[in-house]
Amino acid sequence: MFEIEQKLYMDGHKFIACIDEVGRGCLYGDVVAGAVILPCGFTIEGVKDSKKLSEKKREELYDVIKQEAIAYGIGVVGPEVIDRINIKQATRLAMKLALNNLRDNDGNKFTPSFILVDAEVIDSEITQKAVIDGDNLVHGISAASILAKVFRDRMCQEWNHVHPGYDLAKNKGYGTKSHREALIKLGSTERHRKSFLGKIMNETRK
Repeated sequence: MFEIEQKLYMDGHKFIACIDEVGRGCLYGDVVAGAVILPCGFTIEGVKDSKKLSEKKREELYDVIKQEAIAYGIGVVGPEVIDRINIKQATRLAMKLALNNLRDNDGNKFTPSFILVDAEVIDSEITQKAVIDGDNLVHGISAASILAKVFRDRMCQEWNHVHPGYDLAKNKGYGTKSHREALIKLGSTERHRKSFLGKIMNETRK
């Protein structure tokens, strides 16, 4: 899991920013990216792809990652932008924002010397590498995925109070059967991604 990072450390890169996103396939809400710089050669026990961890374990690791990181950042792009520029470009924008928002625990801005991104290329002058399946192959990308996942899940808890009819606390905005049924019954909200809803909303017209 550490081969890619280890080679970069050996090449002299001490500050490697790792970036991943969550919420790309959701019908509702923002796409969120996390960026993190971990100390050279440092590993956090239990860190792996956020999708393979329980919610409790992610919450525990979220605090550990923030405490141990040299710097971390979050990038958020809302549904209106997703609809305007498409989800791929919105994902890249969220990743760039996460990179730009890298701060240490004293709030100081931090700039890495190299970027590892999960399966994407972002707009940056900093040298970068897109890693397919990066959240399984790169420790730092796994850590970034946990930061993004927990941050977005907490947003979903808040959204659930704003739009309680869609069970967002449980489905996290993804297109589950109950979520699709709620859309047909209640219609969409201002936080649904209209560009994602065509086939579902056509059911209401039959």
